Amino acid sequence: MMLALKEAEKAVEAGEVPVGAVIVDRESGQVLAQAHNRVERDHDPTAHAEVLAIRAVGERQNSARLENCDLYVTLEPCPMCATAISFARIKRVYYGAYDPKGGGVDHGPRVYEHSTCHHAPEVYGGISEESCAEILRTFFQSRR
Repeated sequence: MMLALKEAEKAVEAGEVPVGAVIVDRESGQVLAQAHNRVERDHDPTAHAEVLAIRAVGERQNSARLENCDLYVTLEPCPMCATAISFARIKRVYYGAYDPKGGGVDHGPRVYEHSTCHHAPEVYGGISEESCAEILRTFFQSRR
């Protein structure tokens, strides 16, 4: 999660909402991709940290299935990212801060609880929660 927080810090420096994501190979523990939000930079509403990391690993492994991977992300994935995680068949998701407004895993639509969900990863929320929430609080306070 510390690597994901470093990515979130890069997002702050770039003026992006501070969310960072890291994908790790479950067997070797090797970091396969690191990303932070690039919505504003790329002019792309889908350029969330999770999606960018999934794209990078998929391209690197020449596969849309990331079954042997775990994802670490600083904020509860939104519904779009939760669905992408499901389609990528990621095994486990570890996230930091809860997102009662925009989350799609433990809040909002709870994507993985629907019968139409193709794959529900194991989900562990609240990892380094205070650090992950603080970077978001500070970012949004500075914008007000």
